[in-house]
Amino acid sequence: MHVTGMRRWLARHDRIRDGLPAVVLILVAAAATAAGRTGWHPPRAAGVAWMALTCLPLVFRSRWPLPVVVLTLAADLTHMALALNYALAPAASLVALYTFAARTSRRTAWITGFLASLAITGVYAASHHEPLLVGTSLLRFDFAIAATALGDAVRSRRLHLARVEARAERAERTREEEARRRVTEERVRIARELHDVVAHHITLVNAQAGVAHHLVRTDPDRAYQALAHIKDNSRAALDELRATVGLLRRPEDAPDSRAPLPGLGDLDGLVGSMRGGGLSVQVVRTGLPRAVAPATELTAYRIIQEALTNTHKHASATQARVTLHYGASTLRVTVTDDGSPRPAKGEGTGHGLIGMRERATAIGGTVTAGPAPDGGFEVVAELPLALAPHTG
Repeated sequence: MHVTGMRRWLARHDRIRDGLPAVVLILVAAAATAAGRTGWHPPRAAGVAWMALTCLPLVFRSRWPLPVVVLTLAADLTHMALALNYALAPAASLVALYTFAARTSRRTAWITGFLASLAITGVYAASHHEPLLVGTSLLRFDFAIAATALGDAVRSRRLHLARVEARAERAERTREEEARRRVTEERVRIARELHDVVAHHITLVNAQAGVAHHLVRTDPDRAYQALAHIKDNSRAALDELRATVGLLRRPEDAPDSRAPLPGLGDLDGLVGSMRGGGLSVQVVRTGLPRAVAPATELTAYRIIQEALTNTHKHASATQARVTLHYGASTLRVTVTDDGSPRPAKGEGTGHGLIGMRERATAIGGTVTAGPAPDGGFEVVAELPLALAPHTG
C-alpha cells in the first residue's frame, strides 16, 4: 500500500493507529528479555506480559490522553518498584507523555511531564538504592523530559501549519472576493455601455418608425427618408454594440476587429442622428478647445448621448442645445432643452441620470440635473480635462 494511502487508512482507524507503538514496545521487551550474558534464550513471559499490560491503555491515547498518562505511569512505576532487575525505561509512559504534550496546552504538558519525570526518577532511585540525580536515575528523568519536549514540538508544528493553512485560505478567499468584486464592476460597466448604446439608438429607431408609419401614405418621400434613418441608426447601434462587447475580448483575440470607443469627435454623427429623429440640436463650443483625456471624452460623449436620448424620449422637446466650455482644468458640458420640466429626483434616481453621475464620479467629475432657469430641463457635467495619475 502506498504511504499516503496507509496514512489515510490509519486516520480512519484511530485504535489501530494508537496501538502501533504498543506492538513495537512489546516486541522490544520480548527481545530485551531474551538477550542474556551467555546468549539468547526464550523471552521471559512475565516481563513481556507486564509490558503488554502497561501498553494496553495506549490504544486509547488519542481519545483520553491524560487518563492514559496516569494509567501507564502507575503501571510503569509499579513494575519498576517490583522488578528490580528490569532495566528498560518506562516506555509506555514516555509514549503517553508524548501524546499528551502533542494534544494539550504547553503549560499543562510541561507541568505533567515534570511531575512524571520526578515520579519516575524518585521511584527508580528509591527502589534501586541509587542517588536521585546521577546515573540511571537521571537518565530516566531525561527520557521523560525528552518525550514531553518532543510532543510539545509536534504540537507547535501542527499549530504553525494550521496557521499557515488558515492564512492561505483567507488569502484565497480574499482573492476570490476581489475577483468577484471586479467581475461585478465589469458587469456594471458593460451594462452601462450597452444601456447607452441600445437605449439611444432604439429610441431613435422607434421615433423614426413612428414618423414613417405616419407618413407612409401621405408623404412617401419623407417616409422613405425616415426608413433610411432607421437603417442607419440600427447599423450604428450594431457597430457600437460590437465595439462595447469587443472590450471583453482578450488582446490576442482579433485585435483588428475592435472599433474605437466614441469621443467628442463623434458628436456630429450623434447630433445628426438626433436631428433625423425630429429633435433640433445645436452644439456650441466656448473657451479654448484642446486635447482631452480619452476617458473624459468617452464620459462626455455618453452624458450628452444619454441627456439627448432622455430629452427625445421624455420631454416632448423640439430643440436642444449642447454647450462644451473648455476651462482651465475642466470641461463643462451643458445640455438643455425646451421640453416639459422633469423632476430632478435628488440629482437623479432614474437609471440614465444615475449612469451619468457614476460615469462622472469615476473620473473625478460631477453631474447635476434639474429644471433649467428659463424652462425645460438642464444637465450640467463638470469633467477634468486631464485625469490625475493613479497612485494605487
